[in-house]
Amino acid sequence: MKRASLVGAFFVPAIWLSAAQAFCPTPAGLSSVSVQRVVDGDTLRLSDGRSVRMIGLNTPELGKQGRTDQPLAVAARKRLETLVADSGGRVGLLTGKQAKDHYGRILAHVYSASGTNLEAQMLADGLGFQVAVAPNVDLVACQQAAEQSARTAGRGVWRQSPVLKAEQIQHSGFAVVSGRVSKVQRNRGGIWIELQDSVVLRVAPNLVGQFDSPRLQALKGRQVEARGWVVDRSRRGGLQPGQPRWLLPLTDPSMLQGAR
Repeated sequence: MKRASLVGAFFVPAIWLSAAQAFCPTPAGLSSVSVQRVVDGDTLRLSDGRSVRMIGLNTPELGKQGRTDQPLAVAARKRLETLVADSGGRVGLLTGKQAKDHYGRILAHVYSASGTNLEAQMLADGLGFQVAVAPNVDLVACQQAAEQSARTAGRGVWRQSPVLKAEQIQHSGFAVVSGRVSKVQRNRGGIWIELQDSVVLRVAPNLVGQFDSPRLQALKGRQVEARGWVVDRSRRGGLQPGQPRWLLPLTDPSMLQGAR
């Protein structure tokens, strides 16, 4: 990545620091903790050994096992390091309704000593994507607003559009995908929304009640944008002839929007 791109990620106008606090105001009852180190752009290691995964934020991945870093992954980690350092190495945690993920990490919203929500700050800086995984969706609206500010201004990950067309998906992992809805079906497996026969979006049965089912049924023929973690169905051995190879589970209604 060009030096200019990395440098630009750090020179964020002061207005965005105050704006991030306005997006997601400081709640009462925060638990103050000491940070040992920043693992990556969305994960902290605490001094007591626990790990914290920040709710609502997904930043580019650092390279592991010989893989290269994704663009802006290092910039995201350094930005979060700066935010934690500016907070005196201590942050406030607001644990989610689901308190831990399947890796045993604490799921929490993270706030600086001055009350700034650090997920909103990272999103406003354009150094990550807003994500929503039920039941930890209380700050979806303010985090979406923070991301939209970066998207409108073309900051960070939005400097060049990261949105992929459905037919461009070639591997598993987080993606923002756009495509025209070719089919909508509901069965015992939930609601299935196919995008141009390339990607299928799935609302699991236990989440159907959180979605507007009539609205989903009316999407056929419309252009949409979805985000989430894409799965290669062919590796599961359950791919039937004629089915799209790529599956993107929808974890909250905010993960599916009309095309922009």
